[in-house]
Amino acid sequence: MENNHMLVISFNMLLGMGILILLICYALFTLGLAISWHRIKNVNTSTPDSLPRTKFTIIVPVRNEEKNIRALIEDLEAQNYPKALYEILIMNDGSTDGTAQLVQAKMETSVCQLRLIDLPVHASKSPKKRAIETGVNLASGQLITTTDGDCRVGPFWLHSLAMAYETTNHKLLSGPVTFLPESSLTDHLQTIEFASLVASGACSLSEGYPSMCNGANLTYEKEAFLSVGGFSGVDHLASGDDEFLMHKIANQFPGRLGFVKMQEAIVYTGAHQTWPSFFQQRKRWGSKWKHYKSLTPKVLAIFIFISNFSLLALSILALTGFVPISIMLWGWLLKCLAEWIFLIPVLQFFGKTTSLPYLILTQLVYPFYVSYFGLAAQDKHYIWKDRQLS
Repeated sequence: MENNHMLVISFNMLLGMGILILLICYALFTLGLAISWHRIKNVNTSTPDSLPRTKFTIIVPVRNEEKNIRALIEDLEAQNYPKALYEILIMNDGSTDGTAQLVQAKMETSVCQLRLIDLPVHASKSPKKRAIETGVNLASGQLITTTDGDCRVGPFWLHSLAMAYETTNHKLLSGPVTFLPESSLTDHLQTIEFASLVASGACSLSEGYPSMCNGANLTYEKEAFLSVGGFSGVDHLASGDDEFLMHKIANQFPGRLGFVKMQEAIVYTGAHQTWPSFFQQRKRWGSKWKHYKSLTPKVLAIFIFISNFSLLALSILALTGFVPISIMLWGWLLKCLAEWIFLIPVLQFFGKTTSLPYLILTQLVYPFYVSYFGLAAQDKHYIWKDRQLS
């Protein structure tokens, strides 16, 4: 009996130390992200030859955005960019509110090339991809830029994207996205979590291993889109109009993708105000990883899930007396310190210093969040824009 007891103790210690080693790897990985974020350089937009010359087609897929679309159109009309060098295509996907009528009214007085495109009213497995692909086929611009109907942009948004493109000649540019000013605890928690996702995607992209991007601020050459066949091969999947396309372009044009680390390029959107909307979006995001053809985002998704799930397991083992409390404390400390080093400059870049005091609370919640959605995403069905998709 005594030998069996000693074996159990030895096994628990080995398990605890194994999890701690995994968390050390996670901390080193996070510190690597911090170094990568620091190395991403801003594009200088004040050079003498910075007069823009690239034409954009801005594609905005919308469905029932009556409350938001006017503000976005006004932001786009106020761009400090030649009006002849960009057009705006509002892709109306079966809106049942006053979205279409509002856009039509704006078209009559707009100083921009503003068009409303009504999409066919029939079922689609991937309505957003259909909207974007239709817009690309109608586009006259060299560059396609996508954003969402509930977003806001600053007056130098297009100018910064143009300078980034003309400086680097990349085939695809991923832009920064954050939330509008926070007014509640959940807003701050979402801001921190979202900043970590955007910055992680930026770092992996800059290192040549693209994993994540966001369609609310994505720019690519029309020619590159057509060259990779658009969304063919992934058009049966409802989500992934951004990341699947990025992976296809990365495969055909390695080294020709980048992140626009410029505050003028930031796109702002609203944080979710209800649990159901937050749940459905994160479930939609989480469902994509198993469909990635590229190995990097798959490995990254599994690594993040296992690291956070293991931290919870380590905490349970420590609190029930199976492993020393000191091992659990070291695990939490390593993870939190590395994330602070990474996230503080990221939040400063986004102008979200008021969210810094909520960083510790976010870190306490995050392992539960990752574990929960990692399991919930195994159910491929979710609701998006009042539609049941998978």
